[in-house]
Amino acid sequence: MADVTWGGPPAAGARRARLLGRDDELRRIDELLTAARGGHGGGLVVNGEPGIGKTALLEATASAAEGFRLLRLDGYEAESAIPFAGVHRLTIPLRDHVMVLPQRQQQALQVATGLADGPPPDRYLVGLGVLGLLTAAVVSTSPVVCVVDDAHLLDAESLDVLAFVTRRLEVDRVAFVFAARDEPQVAERLAGLPVLRLLGLATGPAVRLLTSVSREPIDPATAARVAAATGGNPLALIDLADELTVRELTQSSVDAEPIPVGGRLEAFYLRQVRRAAPQQQLWLLIAAAESTGNVDLVRAAARRLGLAGTWGDEPELRGLVEFGTSLRFRHALVPSATYNGAAGAERRRVHGALAEAAESLGLVELAAWHAAKATIGTDEHVAGRLERVAELAGRRGGFMSRAGVLTQASRLTRPGPVRNGRLVAAAEAALAAGAAGLARSLVDEVGEESLDPVTRGRLTRVRVDHAFFTAGPDVVRGPADMLTAAACFHGHDAAAEQEALLMAFLRALVVERLGRDVPLPALGRRLLDGAGLGHNAERSNGAQRDNGAERGDSVAATILRALGTFILRPYREAVPELRVALAAIDGLDGTDLLKYGVISVALTTALWDEAAIRRCLERTAATARDLGSVQMLDTALWVLSLSLLHIGTPRAAQEHIDQVRELRRAIGYDAEHVVNAALLAWSGGPREGVEAIAEAARASGFGGVHASGVSALAVRDLAERRYHDAYARLKPLMDTPFLQVTPLNYADFVEAASRIGRTDEAVGFVELLEDMAAVNGSAWTSGLAQRARALVSGDTDAERWHAAAVATLGPTALTVELGRSHLVYGEWLRRRRRRREAREQLSRAVGIFDDAGAPAFAQRARTELAAISRSPTADEPPRRLDLTPQELAVARLAAAGATNAEISATMFISPNTVDYHLRKVFQRLGVTSRRQLAGRLDQS
Repeated sequence: MADVTWGGPPAAGARRARLLGRDDELRRIDELLTAARGGHGGGLVVNGEPGIGKTALLEATASAAEGFRLLRLDGYEAESAIPFAGVHRLTIPLRDHVMVLPQRQQQALQVATGLADGPPPDRYLVGLGVLGLLTAAVVSTSPVVCVVDDAHLLDAESLDVLAFVTRRLEVDRVAFVFAARDEPQVAERLAGLPVLRLLGLATGPAVRLLTSVSREPIDPATAARVAAATGGNPLALIDLADELTVRELTQSSVDAEPIPVGGRLEAFYLRQVRRAAPQQQLWLLIAAAESTGNVDLVRAAARRLGLAGTWGDEPELRGLVEFGTSLRFRHALVPSATYNGAAGAERRRVHGALAEAAESLGLVELAAWHAAKATIGTDEHVAGRLERVAELAGRRGGFMSRAGVLTQASRLTRPGPVRNGRLVAAAEAALAAGAAGLARSLVDEVGEESLDPVTRGRLTRVRVDHAFFTAGPDVVRGPADMLTAAACFHGHDAAAEQEALLMAFLRALVVERLGRDVPLPALGRRLLDGAGLGHNAERSNGAQRDNGAERGDSVAATILRALGTFILRPYREAVPELRVALAAIDGLDGTDLLKYGVISVALTTALWDEAAIRRCLERTAATARDLGSVQMLDTALWVLSLSLLHIGTPRAAQEHIDQVRELRRAIGYDAEHVVNAALLAWSGGPREGVEAIAEAARASGFGGVHASGVSALAVRDLAERRYHDAYARLKPLMDTPFLQVTPLNYADFVEAASRIGRTDEAVGFVELLEDMAAVNGSAWTSGLAQRARALVSGDTDAERWHAAAVATLGPTALTVELGRSHLVYGEWLRRRRRRREAREQLSRAVGIFDDAGAPAFAQRARTELAAISRSPTADEPPRRLDLTPQELAVARLAAAGATNAEISATMFISPNTVDYHLRKVFQRLGVTSRRQLAGRLDQS
């Protein structure tokens, strides 16, 4: 909102006066603009109480942005429930650049802003589109500065998008300055951005401001007391000085309590409004109620209430409002005073007129919003209108707006099934938007006594999702509760039932051995039942192992059948079903792949298919990037990082965790809290730290995190020859096996047990590995089985098993497992004084472990080498690429042939940032082409 003076100095003079004492703040603004001019974009959030000078600083930003293209955006209460309304208004001047965006980003922007129909876009894909528009505008014109006033009134989706864009500004000539009240939800959405908190003026500048605007001379001592009483609030000093006499100011300044700035100013503005003629007061109330500043809508509503089009002229002349492309009030307290000072009946009459006028202008969302404001008590017709608006919001990807509108609709609905359905739908939307607190409060309002089965199932599913989202105490009941949800859907919604069953299995993977009230056999039977086989499906045999498509199964049914069979039947019977399910997932793409991509890790791990693990998770991550689904991308990268500790290297796992951290920074989370306990153990982190993280996970019900941390510490124990410790950590896991997870530790347990003389115990697990290898034909299983067999064999047979393990694992991507096989083979050779052969095996192990980022194993191999003789290989430093995680990710994508635009979309950064990183990478690595870059990366 523009600053307009009240019966005193001209507007520009008032703005200058309100900037007295703001030298430090103006310097921050200047530094931001200077950096943007130089190609280092960024943002700043200016917050503080009403009247403190936020808008004046925005005006100063606009004035100082010489040579910039200026984009302005104001938040409006009436648009706060219309998803992407702010994005829509901000990007209108940039539409000439839409065609430079990738097709998917174009579509996301058009759907989000209501210009096209299509799948609901993720808000971060919309953010990439906005980022692309801004950087394109910079290339074609000048630097861009965006000033956003009343950001706390923007719709949640727009605020998320603009915060995301600002966080991704790196080498872009773009700056954002937000002005907002200091409210928790705003701080949450703008998290990660620099904050400039405006406080009251110091005494000196406050006195100068007061004396410059006072109608009568005022002595400095009195001015100082008034400044202190108002807290140095500039607007209070200006407007109260215009209202009060020197005597009144003096009296106010010696009161025991400070002048209540907000209330005093609102009362001041209300008095000005009430001095106007009744028709002018009605016109001002219409303008105050229609907070978007839509001049046509205000005039249309005014005509419906019998007012001529000229009734806004007088308030404009008196400085209360300002007309332009939109209607602006002098200050937020002016419409607040006008609206709050009116009688309730009069406000409802005005909202009713605005609803009718908005309907006539085709403004469906605003019409519903005003209709709700005009309603007392419950009204199914108005609630139905809101529900249709919520449906529109959902189609545009506006889940937070959908949640808010449905909440409002529920308030206008009588208690009963319809109200419950709206509350549950609102809670579902809130969770989808990440608003866990709102979701919980909505769930608590549901009247469970009148729920139909499907709504009860949805409610149960929301509660489970909320528990996992917030790490609540009910996490351990997640699988059982999700089975309860599935039972509610049974016979009513088969797709929802199957989805709930798959989620029950995924929740079981998370809680593992800590799960309550649902034994694994019961889960398996329910999965098979959901696949359509019934409880007698345990009798399934090879005759049913045909292709899932030929059986007419859905993908969900095929996966359920595979998982149920895996839980209940012998491994040899499960493998064919697992392969059918994996083939079904391999045939998916787009949103279908996102639905089932992560659960693939259970199938691929059960099959010991390391190539499929990578393929499915990498495809899922790539699809999530393409669709802008940050949540699914985060999950896929996290699961892939965990998997790479088994099928790749700790260094590769770390690269993926670094991507997770970068991703969470982009959406405003504290990335320093992203810690993978298992990776920390592998990379040499403090044992007590890993144990503390694992124990905290166990206490919260996350048994999978606990088990992965414990097993990783056991591997660390093996690397450091602490075999008794490794055995003690692994034995409980072996005694309570869990699905596809425990077999991954069989070879580790064999090594620990055999080293401490428990060979008989170890042999049983060797045989389990050999049996699995015979069924699945996996080089991974075979290689580990051969290494395990070598550890329990006598001298006559051990060597052939060691050599076989190295030969089997050599062609695979199982880098660390190959290194461990070289290591134990070299140790065996050294003990037999075959030094030359031992040195060869151990030297290979050192190189592998150094490159893989496995320091404990590397040190163990070096120690073995040193026991033979000093070896140059043992002391060679590991090769490193001196690149940041983001530079490395950009380099790998470029080396793989991706264009700058493709890398930009993949990494959620601007094309300018991609180009900047590539130039640094080329210079640092001494290459001049992408082909040379690929070769350099291969060498490292």
